[in-house]
Amino acid sequence: QVQLVESGGGLVQPGGSLRLSCAASGNFVRVYHVAWYRQAPGKQRELVGSIRSGGDTNYVDSVKGRFTISRDNAKNTVYLQMNSLQPEDTAVYYCNADVVTIGIRNYWGQGTQVTVSS
Repeated sequence: QVQLVESGGGLVQPGGSLRLSCAASGNFVRVYHVAWYRQAPGKQRELVGSIRSGGDTNYVDSVKGRFTISRDNAKNTVYLQMNSLQPEDTAVYYCNADVVTIGIRNYWGQGTQVTVSS
């Protein structure tokens, strides 16, 4: 069984920063592609950005230049550094990963709340 656990969410003022973590645990060989999604109240879940196993990243236009995704393969952890946060970034943030177990399976974390408010 594989688990993805997000952490690092919380309440932050506009202009502030947070770093989210997504840690994989359980019985697996390696973590491949990892993506961060978010879902604001009353809205559909949207892709924020992703990182490939080799480190290549891409981001949705609304977070480019403010958010950075990185990974520590030794720790099986992916990070989402969020700077210059704005109220519209308020959402539950989820990580999603392709994990090699017996074959490749896709997993979701449980989500972590990020609230940007003064």
